[in-house]
Amino acid sequence: MASLMQRPATLRASPSGAIILSSEGHGWAGLHCELRRVEPGLTRVPGSAWHRLGIHFGPAVNADCRCDGQRHRRVQAHGDIDLVPAGLDGEWADDRPCTIFRISLSPMLLARAADESSLNSGRAILAPRFQMRDERIEHIAWALKAELEAPAPSGRLYAESLGIALAARLAEGAGVRPLVSSGELTPRQRRILVEFIENNLDRELGLAELAAVAGLSLTQLKLLFRQTMGQPVHGYVIARRVERARALLAGGQMAIAQAALAAGFAHQSHLAHWMRRLLGVSPRELIRQSR
Repeated sequence: MASLMQRPATLRASPSGAIILSSEGHGWAGLHCELRRVEPGLTRVPGSAWHRLGIHFGPAVNADCRCDGQRHRRVQAHGDIDLVPAGLDGEWADDRPCTIFRISLSPMLLARAADESSLNSGRAILAPRFQMRDERIEHIAWALKAELEAPAPSGRLYAESLGIALAARLAEGAGVRPLVSSGELTPRQRRILVEFIENNLDRELGLAELAAVAGLSLTQLKLLFRQTMGQPVHGYVIARRVERARALLAGGQMAIAQAALAAGFAHQSHLAHWMRRLLGVSPRELIRQSR
């Protein structure tokens, strides 16, 4: 089984065409995304240790696809999804240039979603699928694309939350029941998580790290945190970072750039984006109001 952090091997043997967007360097665990321009003609994609989804973006093309002995000819439209499980290769022949948003997902992430969502702790077995239409998967894909395009990304927690949601949806589609929980974090888990987040706001935080701190699985953390705190993990962390920066700026302790880094933002404009969104003021406006 592939490591959750290991990059899928197929990314070192990518098809022809230019990469427009990529999550390379973002540090996402168990997840890699890229928006790629594919030239007309035959494209061969070798087998990978990771599961792959290709979501067609933009104008339709005529496509002839082969994978695992299956052949599918169709008009590939915006939002159509091809699923190639780990270990399988495939061929795609398009009559015109097209753009594909590819998501590579670690089998370990899918296995965790399946084990955590099944009453019998079963494993999801994926089969190749062509021209899927799934609104939830499409929504997750475009949210990941928007995260790559954003001038001020929401960060690892947000992207990894989307990866977990995608794994859960694929596990559900493979015949594994999704976890439905009405519980909440225990008072101890809540206290530990709140304290850990507050003490580590100045650095990058990951879902796996927070789950380990609370003694939970990734899926349990995502569900129970939202039900307890009223918002997803990444939303809570962003709000706490904004509040930390607000306190530093209002107290006149730091310059804006220094406060941004101290609160865990990548740079000053990242802080400004979220402060305007959550507080309705820019850092400079906040400083003027505090004087």
